[in-house]
Amino acid sequence: MAPEKTVRICLGGAFSKNTGQRDLVRNAKELVALEGCFIECASRMMRGVIPDLAPRVIVADSLYDFDRNLFGIDQMTEEEIKTHAMTVAQKVVEGLPDAGLSL
Repeated sequence: MAPEKTVRICLGGAFSKNTGQRDLVRNAKELVALEGCFIECASRMMRGVIPDLAPRVIVADSLYDFDRNLFGIDQMTEEEIKTHAMTVAQKVVEGLPDAGLSL
């Protein structure tokens, strides 16, 4: 929603090897981590590599309603996934000023 002001990193590229993406995270003025679920695997991985990292963690699946019994990657349609992704993006952008972050 704001590609000129944000950077999206590859979790594997940034935290499984020391690439330029890791430095983007390490040196970011503001860091928002979107987690797919409450287990927060990505945030734990980031903190394992950069111990003093303090991102604002947003658990994406807490921002929309869906059948929590779904588990398999193919149990939700592509349209549902896109709808949920847009919901998350809109709520994140709306909530950033309240957290002292800006786009």
